[in-house]
Amino acid sequence: MHALFTGLARFMAILGGIVLSALILLTCVSILGRSLNGILHGDFVMGLAPGLAHWLIDIGVGPVNGDFELVEAGVAFAIFAFIPLCQITAGHASVDLVANALSRGTNRFMRMVTEVIFALVLILIAWKLADGMLSKKGYGETSFLLQFPVWWAYAASLFGAVISAIVGTYMAGVRVTEFVTGRILVWDGVETDQ
Repeated sequence: MHALFTGLARFMAILGGIVLSALILLTCVSILGRSLNGILHGDFVMGLAPGLAHWLIDIGVGPVNGDFELVEAGVAFAIFAFIPLCQITAGHASVDLVANALSRGTNRFMRMVTEVIFALVLILIAWKLADGMLSKKGYGETSFLLQFPVWWAYAASLFGAVISAIVGTYMAGVRVTEFVTGRILVWDGVETDQ
């Protein structure tokens, strides 16, 4: 069972990485195009080769239209795509100053409570994203420049949020079972078997 959820979490992280890499490439191309556009509109190039400058501008050398809209939508998805792997590997930031002084049972209880709360929050986020997506779809709202339906971005984020909620719920179940049985089911390096 754990292998299935780990595989799902890794798949989402890879998908999020691909989307994030594409967004980085898009941003670099847009910045390069914006810089070239500025140079092509400059007095030097317009005086030296006005035909070339106009031709390059006419074929679309310039910033990517709507780049910030695509980045906004893509980053939202990428964030949700990385949460499952972080959740299943206990990769979230933690402060262990107080926890190290507590007993093993108290630490397991705190981990269980944290995982359950996190799972509930992920479920709430997915639920509210679904509400937001249905609202955006119902109103037919579109982005300003590209005019793509805003609900598409919500749907992509919802996909990631639902997977995050599923993995979070699984990990909450694991931590509850660990607390009740006193056995470590998922070794993540946080707790040692002493």
